[in-house]
Amino acid sequence: MAEFEYGLPAQARQRPDQIALRQGEESLTYAQLDDRARRASHALHALGVKRGDVVSIMVPNRFEFFEAMHACGRLGAVAVPVNVHFKADEAGWLVSDSGSTAVVVSHELEDALSTVPDVPRLVVDAEPGDARSYEAALAAAPDSGEVDPPDVMGDAWFTTMAYSSGTTGRPKGIAMGEADFRRTAEGFAGMGLRWQFGPDDVHLLVGPSYHSGPAAWAQMHLAFGATIVILPKWDSEECLRLIDRWKTTNTHMVPANFSRLLDLPEETRKKYDVSSMKMFVHAAAPCPVPLKRAFMDYVGKDKVWEYYGASEGGGTVITPDEWLEHPGSVGRPFPGNEFAILDDDGNPVPTGVSGTIYAHPTDSGFKYHNDDEKTKAAYRGDWFTVGDAGYLDEDGYLFLTDRKADMVISGGVNIYPREIEECLFRNPEVVDCGVLGVPDEKWGEVLLAVVQRADGSTLDADGVIEWCRTNLADYKRPRIVEFIDELPRDPSGKFRKPKFRAAWVESRSTP
Repeated sequence: MAEFEYGLPAQARQRPDQIALRQGEESLTYAQLDDRARRASHALHALGVKRGDVVSIMVPNRFEFFEAMHACGRLGAVAVPVNVHFKADEAGWLVSDSGSTAVVVSHELEDALSTVPDVPRLVVDAEPGDARSYEAALAAAPDSGEVDPPDVMGDAWFTTMAYSSGTTGRPKGIAMGEADFRRTAEGFAGMGLRWQFGPDDVHLLVGPSYHSGPAAWAQMHLAFGATIVILPKWDSEECLRLIDRWKTTNTHMVPANFSRLLDLPEETRKKYDVSSMKMFVHAAAPCPVPLKRAFMDYVGKDKVWEYYGASEGGGTVITPDEWLEHPGSVGRPFPGNEFAILDDDGNPVPTGVSGTIYAHPTDSGFKYHNDDEKTKAAYRGDWFTVGDAGYLDEDGYLFLTDRKADMVISGGVNIYPREIEECLFRNPEVVDCGVLGVPDEKWGEVLLAVVQRADGSTLDADGVIEWCRTNLADYKRPRIVEFIDELPRDPSGKFRKPKFRAAWVESRSTP
């Protein structure tokens, strides 16, 4: 038997008529997807993109996102997925900070790029006659599948520079370096083999493709010839309908998805057959033990897997059986990874004692783009941390306890309060403010904004929320707003959020 080949061009050769992507009643075969990605590489090359350049991709869950990503791979370019909810200040800053040579953007999202008008772009669903039309550029590309632009890498796999928010209020690019042009492809292959994916799998993409977790899982399946069924945006009943309709076999979710599915009336859930599903994998946010048990009762105790990891590298995994024996754990390291729990001085802490989580994955070598200081702060020798805290039990299972940074995870989405605070400080009616995460049964955490108003101001909670909604992505708006005469700051000027949060939670639990 010939050695199995992975990657989009290989799958296009081996199974050209297999459905690669499906959305609604439309689909692309592997041959069609590979051809459109090749054409898109010509279109980007015509805009000046070459090996090592950066391309920002601001496209929602649809075929063109994957075409553009693989087009970057053909050119050896670095792809930067952009959150489709970003407003102009956020998206424009990311495009500028990444040094993007070109942008692929959906027509309805173009306003978010108003601050970077000079960056060349291809526009998906462009108006008729628009010279920047993505579709017209693909149609103008050479027909032969053997023709590639100069500087082609050949395997069509790409390097992604994901942006992970930072406590300074701006996202930071996680740059992996030249070696990852090859290691990315090898990583997808290794993960796919580890999870035993293959051409018979049908993966349901429910998360946003700009998010590294859902995107990586979809790309793993494309590497191994599976079919991807795309859910454009979350809809609980539609998710179940797609599972039933296309007999999907696995999906990547966050705990908020579990909660929303369980919120459906039982009679609605019973309308759909989910028995084709072999695996519900979840990550990105801590999952409350009662919620996970309830979801296991719904879909099957042997079908809910969990992993923990970061875009910077490193990861753990836990099987359903292991989790039932170690409820609340996120598992043990993937092969080739090591984890250590260290105190503030860098010393290992005893088993069961919480400290900062440090990872040492194989071939780790990331850096934060344009931020050498943050890169240096993340490392202790060859080990790095993303600021999470936790402990290891006596069997080596990792448990998350908190985060050293102020990051809030709401519905599986990472949010850094400093960015919301900086937005609020731009409001002339705000004298002082602090934003923090507080517990929420449905979302895990929601944002609480504590605001000190200017004298004579009539600013109310709705005004605070609307200010944030206008200037930031909607998921970053506070859900709760409280006004205070003066924020409790220590002599150094710091608003001690953990102490305030604990008092706030206690005040609401006291009868």
